Amino acid sequence: MVPAIGSRQLTVLREFRPHGLAVEEADGEGAPGARPPQDYDYFLFDPALAASPGPNPGDWASFSGADGDHELFIRGNQIIWSSGSRVHKRYVSPNTVIMASWCRMDTISDALLCVLQVDTLSLYNVTGEVVSIPLPYAVSSIWPLPFGLLLQKSTDGGRMVSSSSSLLNARDLNRPNKEYGLSYNVSCQANTMETDSKANGAIISSHLVLKHPLEEPQATYFEEKEKLTMMKDFDEKTIWTSDTIPLMASYHKGKFQHSVWQIDGANYQEAMNENTMLPVSCDISSHKCTFRKIWQGKCSQSAASKVFLATDFDGLPIICFLLHEQKILLAVRIQVDDTTEEAFGDIKPHMSWNIPAFAAVPVVVTRPRVRVGTLPFTDVLVLSSDNDLLLYSGKQCLCRYTLPTELGKGFFSNYGLNSEISDTYSDLKITSIADAVEGRINVTCNNGLMLRCSLRKNPSSSLVSDCITAMAEGLQSCFYSHFVSLFWGDSDATYLDSEWEYFSYEIKRICTEYGQTLPTKSPISPSKAWDFLVNSKYHAQYCKRAPTSYNSFLPVSYDTHKTIFNPQDEHSTDVSFYIRFMRETLETLHALYENLKLNILRKEDLGCLATLLCMVASSLGEHTYVDYYCRDFPLNLIEFPSLASSTSLRTPPSLFRWFEYCLRHGCDSAKLEDIPTLMRKQKVSALSWGRKVASFYSLLLGAERKGKKLSSGLYCEVASGSARNTEELTVLAMVAEKFGRQQLDLLPVGVSLVLRHALDKCRDSPPDDWPATAYVLVGREDLAMAKMGSARKDNGLWNNDSLTLMSVPYMLHLQPVTIPTTASDIPISEVLNSEDSDSVYKSIEDGMEHIFTSTTQLRFGHDLRLNEVRRLLCSARPVAIQTPTNPSVSDQDLQQQQLWNFAQRTTALPFGRGAFTLATTYTLLTEVLVFPKLVLAGRLPAQQNATVNLDLSNRSVSEFKSWAEFHNGVAAGLRLAPFQEKMLRTWIQYNRPSEPNFTHAGLLLAFGLHEHLRVLTMTDAYRYLSQMLYFHVPSRHPSSTPELELPTLLQSAAVMGIGLLYESSAHALTMKILLGEIGRRSGGDNVLEREGYAVAAGSALGFVALGHGSDAFGFMDTFLDRLFEYIGSKEVYHEKHLNATTADDQSGNTGQMMDGAQINVDVTAPGAIIALALIFLKTESEEIAARLSIPNTFFDLQYVRPDFVMLRIIARNLILWSRIQPTKEWIDSQIPKTVKSGVSNMSEGAIDSDEFDAEALFQAYVNIVTGACIALGLKYAGSRNGDAQELLYAYTVHFLNEIKHIPVRTASILPKGLLQYVDRGTLELCLHLIVLSLSLVMAGSGNLQIFRLLRYLRGRMSAEGQVNYGLQMAVSLAIGFLFLGGGTHTFSTQNSGIAALLISLYPRLPTGPNDNRCHLQAFRHLYVIATEPRLVQTVDVDTELPVYCPLEVTVAETEYYDETNYCEVTPCLLPERSVLKSIRVCGPRYWPQVIKLTPEDKPWWRSGDKTDPFNGGVLYIKRKVGSCSYSDDPIGCQSLISRAMHEVCDMPSARCSNKPNSTNHSSNRIDQLVSTYSANPSLIAFAKLCSKSWKNRCNFREFCSQVLYECMSKDRPSLLQVYISFYTTIESMWEHLKIGHCPFYDSLFLPNFKVALAYNEAVIDGRITDGGIIQSMFLESLMKRVGDIFAELPNLKDNLHHYLTTGRWPDVQNDVVILSWYLQWYSIPPPHVVASAVEKIRPRVPAGVSMLPLLRLLLPTTHLGGLMEIEKFQTTMKA
Repeated sequence: MVPAIGSRQLTVLREFRPHGLAVEEADGEGAPGARPPQDYDYFLFDPALAASPGPNPGDWASFSGADGDHELFIRGNQIIWSSGSRVHKRYVSPNTVIMASWCRMDTISDALLCVLQVDTLSLYNVTGEVVSIPLPYAVSSIWPLPFGLLLQKSTDGGRMVSSSSSLLNARDLNRPNKEYGLSYNVSCQANTMETDSKANGAIISSHLVLKHPLEEPQATYFEEKEKLTMMKDFDEKTIWTSDTIPLMASYHKGKFQHSVWQIDGANYQEAMNENTMLPVSCDISSHKCTFRKIWQGKCSQSAASKVFLATDFDGLPIICFLLHEQKILLAVRIQVDDTTEEAFGDIKPHMSWNIPAFAAVPVVVTRPRVRVGTLPFTDVLVLSSDNDLLLYSGKQCLCRYTLPTELGKGFFSNYGLNSEISDTYSDLKITSIADAVEGRINVTCNNGLMLRCSLRKNPSSSLVSDCITAMAEGLQSCFYSHFVSLFWGDSDATYLDSEWEYFSYEIKRICTEYGQTLPTKSPISPSKAWDFLVNSKYHAQYCKRAPTSYNSFLPVSYDTHKTIFNPQDEHSTDVSFYIRFMRETLETLHALYENLKLNILRKEDLGCLATLLCMVASSLGEHTYVDYYCRDFPLNLIEFPSLASSTSLRTPPSLFRWFEYCLRHGCDSAKLEDIPTLMRKQKVSALSWGRKVASFYSLLLGAERKGKKLSSGLYCEVASGSARNTEELTVLAMVAEKFGRQQLDLLPVGVSLVLRHALDKCRDSPPDDWPATAYVLVGREDLAMAKMGSARKDNGLWNNDSLTLMSVPYMLHLQPVTIPTTASDIPISEVLNSEDSDSVYKSIEDGMEHIFTSTTQLRFGHDLRLNEVRRLLCSARPVAIQTPTNPSVSDQDLQQQQLWNFAQRTTALPFGRGAFTLATTYTLLTEVLVFPKLVLAGRLPAQQNATVNLDLSNRSVSEFKSWAEFHNGVAAGLRLAPFQEKMLRTWIQYNRPSEPNFTHAGLLLAFGLHEHLRVLTMTDAYRYLSQMLYFHVPSRHPSSTPELELPTLLQSAAVMGIGLLYESSAHALTMKILLGEIGRRSGGDNVLEREGYAVAAGSALGFVALGHGSDAFGFMDTFLDRLFEYIGSKEVYHEKHLNATTADDQSGNTGQMMDGAQINVDVTAPGAIIALALIFLKTESEEIAARLSIPNTFFDLQYVRPDFVMLRIIARNLILWSRIQPTKEWIDSQIPKTVKSGVSNMSEGAIDSDEFDAEALFQAYVNIVTGACIALGLKYAGSRNGDAQELLYAYTVHFLNEIKHIPVRTASILPKGLLQYVDRGTLELCLHLIVLSLSLVMAGSGNLQIFRLLRYLRGRMSAEGQVNYGLQMAVSLAIGFLFLGGGTHTFSTQNSGIAALLISLYPRLPTGPNDNRCHLQAFRHLYVIATEPRLVQTVDVDTELPVYCPLEVTVAETEYYDETNYCEVTPCLLPERSVLKSIRVCGPRYWPQVIKLTPEDKPWWRSGDKTDPFNGGVLYIKRKVGSCSYSDDPIGCQSLISRAMHEVCDMPSARCSNKPNSTNHSSNRIDQLVSTYSANPSLIAFAKLCSKSWKNRCNFREFCSQVLYECMSKDRPSLLQVYISFYTTIESMWEHLKIGHCPFYDSLFLPNFKVALAYNEAVIDGRITDGGIIQSMFLESLMKRVGDIFAELPNLKDNLHHYLTTGRWPDVQNDVVILSWYLQWYSIPPPHVVASAVEKIRPRVPAGVSMLPLLRLLLPTTHLGGLMEIEKFQTTMKA
């Protein structure tokens, strides 16, 4: 039966010559004779091999050559990459190239060109970047793997020797057909292996794997008896690897055997997704690369000359070995495991076969569009030893290819070849084939001519490709292989132009030959039916009317006598074989037909397929099928007689009928026969489209799942995620099957409606655990962005691709243009508004210019508070001095005095500026950090802004600016936000000044606080920070060390560093040392700074044992006694002292701070109190708190320093943390009764002040109140607690009033006459400390009331000179805290945060810029440790602009209050993690979204944290269509849309009148209106179309406006397509029938519409949940309209009766189409079915009784209208 193989001709593209040679000649290098002719090499490859795997690979097509091949040309050390005649890149390597290959590494998206040289491996990026890896061992070849590069070492055991050989071969996997002979002249010594075995595994291993350009190559292992052994066999030579699946082939020359290995790189990819940029982390590197042998065969004495992957006939991959000696091609089949695509099963030896071959190459010819897993469907082109070129698919030979004969001289003259060659052209023989890319090869002829030839003509038809794929999957293999041999073997039909004509010709030839001979009463024999149709007048008319593209697909007429077969000679078995073949073909192609019906872009293909199927069905006598196709495409008519006998004919499966039935009666009762059998098979790619849609319907309408199989017989993947109902399950299935919005738009609208319903129902509150793609699918891009979070930045490419898949293509690049409400709205003059109108200084950099962003603008509205903060904290401009116009000498002194006062303020400004700009900008790694200037000069506005400098000479101020410059450096460094990855260490070093300076020291402190210094190596730190911390603590030096003069400040800083280093560790030795340091006199230069040193040591001790309480001390109870001794407490509970034992006695250069046995409490007390406060922080220890009590007798009070009283109050309350309450009663409760009664009596004058020290009493009172306020500020830091704010504000105002002597009308909180007993300085200090506490509570809030107060305090200049540096520092810090990080940060009340704030706010303020006596000024910046970026802003996911949005914040229950909800408008600060329970996007304008959290006592999420639910403070939200954003419409006049729409829509008279003004007015209104309310590009585009293009179509335009309103108000923009499609179809159906012209030549729109109607019924009857998404009234009115149309057509009923009687269609074309519509609409069965039903009923129905009930039983799918028509027809028949 199999005919001899046919012959086809190659298409010669051009004579082949490597383009690199032409390039060299153009360069003038390749002059003839200049070089040996063959010392170059090249290989050709597919552009996809080097393309970036981006979303649009189309970019690469732009530089692909005429035939799409790219070429790498290699000569010496140069590589030329060209395409066509264009040079794409040139690479020059340092040494001669041995081998080059393209390779992809997992972490890098682009392909790398790997170039092997003698001692290096160079990796070139496509952009030209290069990484060179030195090779300390000889590598003979390199091979690409799917996840890296395999290096094969040469046989000399890994000893590296320089090579003298010239060019060695360079081949990619496409051409590994030469030996890689590397002749190293090495004498292998015996001890080589011994020495190497001790070395690294990479030295011993024979094969290495490189997985990342910045990694070392790793050793490889092979699996043997489940053990891993290192690959050390240097004779196991790699001869081939695959770059798509992890396979390697090798040849062992000692054993004469070939092996195939599977390479284990599977779990490599999962590990890689963690961190894309950095070099691979150690856990990944430790994953071993293992080989597992899956096949071996001793089949040849030498290695295969070529190995490649191809595809067997049945689609399985095969590895082909070309064995040159035996001249055979051996193929080994690979069994792919079904469960996963990646894993491969074992390969059994009997699964290999061979074919004779002299040369062979893999080509993509027979099925170019099909992919088998990741591989294309590849055939094999074989050159036989008889010089025949044969095409094989698997081991089946399909056809022979020959060189064309008729090209002749014309071809050669183009190439300038001499005439002798062209004469012998016809006798040319092909001697070799090579360089196969896709379907193109190089053919070498026996006269040395090399031609580039193509095996197939492009373009190939997608319909033919689909048909062949369907047949490959649906037919039995004997039928399919027979068909393929016919299809490829027929030489007669090659003259046909179109591929489809050729395909249908083959099928029809069989039909004509073996089709059934029909009864003679038929007027036309079926074999001639086609000829009749093509020659009919009707066809001529059709050709004129149908679109031209149709005609090219119409099969041509042919002559029956030309066929090869002769039925008389064949056996009957032959006939039955072909009949069975045709039956299977009909079933298979019908399944494809049903599949293509579901794609609206394939209607033209559908028509062609229907024509062919009509023919096949007709020749088989399947008249039900013929009728089915004639109804779909009425112009395909093939007449057939009404066969009353043929009742047993099969009904063709119909998906539309199945959809309709499912919707009406549920999935379980629908007939499975309506789904084609092929669609129910697993893994059928040809019909996957239909299978997916049908399986979604099954799931939605209640089918049961068992694994992947559904009860409807279909297979379906479902993505992971929870599903509470069938709609959610359907969405997960759509995600798993990669069926996105784009695919949904390709479905017929009626079919898509049901799936859109499922998406719409899941949109409001989808489950939390869905994948991001599912959220995009349901239209919740906001949730998708939140889900992707930080992964978006890491591997955005992959995510974007899969999300792109789910969204509609036109949504991607059509983003609406909206003007952001950002800083650009504010006039520049206001931003730069300064204290004067002068413009000279406006461009000066003040370190705050970056603060205005869209976020801060939204955060603080359009008021100017940020500008004011910037003005107040600016230190880069001279200050204005008010002076008389004619200055005298005394005035100059006055100016200097004023300047001196201003200088105190200016030098304190960097404190606030650092806090204000904290983490608000990023630096470019190529820029130097700019420090704003500190200008101490003044200017005289009265004298044209003349500048006056501050004269420091007459003041005894040494280094006045040094500390100010230090703080300025800190402020500049603090504004740099922690980087996403890390700050580069090179950048930190790049900013290092040549000479150390104060500013840079400050910068380093800032970097340390931001944790940027982690990137420094130990050597960097050593260079920078001299040496270890303990070196600066002299008491730790051994006694033999010479005495070093270390400044006390340096020692203080070192001690604090130790505390931070050992934070919360309770490290016993460190605690012991630090305890000794509190009481030790520093051996430094400045005795006055001893108290500061003690405070630093106490704070450090507190940090080390932070919050540990008594547990911190273990057995050393005397620790506590010692601390209380330092405080000066009288009660000591333990006899044993820790006198000198705390310190090392050998250090003789320091001594205890004692006078005799007495400790100097004035120095040690503050440090010890702070240590106790921090050690017992939040421990609620009554005992310690009691020992820290305030003296309660007048006598004792006189002996305690008042500022120590304040510290004790703070310490007690930090210990009894939970008792702090924001009430006046609580503050009063802190004051001992004696003090309280004494103060009240004194202020009322009841007691005479001579009895005791009144000043001590009042000082104590003021300090107690201030201490309580500070404790309150620490407790509620960053909480913005309203009660705490009011209370602290009240105390601030009362203190201020006392200082200003303002009589207060309301009763004061404070006692009268404070100023009599308390000095002004103390009151000022208390006032400023309370203000600082208040700014702690309101940190980051930018509260205006407090800001006004701070501005007032900053501006006070006092004649007494009381406004000193310390107070200005407090005000500056308070302003910074109030606007912390530009309003983006706030404070945490975690233990470390409280400790840092306490040290920053230490209640002794410096008197001048150099005052470090009581507290090192650098410690004031430690507040940074307590900051957290708790700002959350909402970003509209469509416009990507920040917007306002109401959030409902839920705070967990605590001991003070129940669980509470409150509302905030973003951008806003969130509460701490310890109380935050959930956040909900609320309000009617945005889609709801809930983020649920578990309250945990942990710090806020760090930048770039994968678990951060707020994605670095950004919450993506999605605006509902029909709502404006809050900035555009603050009041929320939401009814505006309906009012405005109706105004625009309800003016038909105006719009259609001839008044031009009204028309333009309304038409402009509609698109403006839509763009105001929706960011959806499709809606905006549609509105423009509606307003501009359809001015003359009034009714339609009115309909469009109403639909637009419907879609916008319900936020269902995708339904526009559905409404418009249905409306226009039915409307044009009516319009055209009125004038007797047919709008459509098919009736496919009706089953589609019927599915929509069935959906509507299902919604009304409650079979589908929650109401429909399309107006049921609209569908019902259209349904009625169709009924009316049919009622009005005159000839329809006669034609129907005629059709039911005779089975014949009408003669007039229009009547045919209308009848087919009618039959589809009412689902009337074919005539023989109706006839048999009537035959059964007639005897049972008495005369005069209706047949309808029984007809309904027998014809259940037919519409009632149709049944009535059948009955009417029967009664007329009887009559």
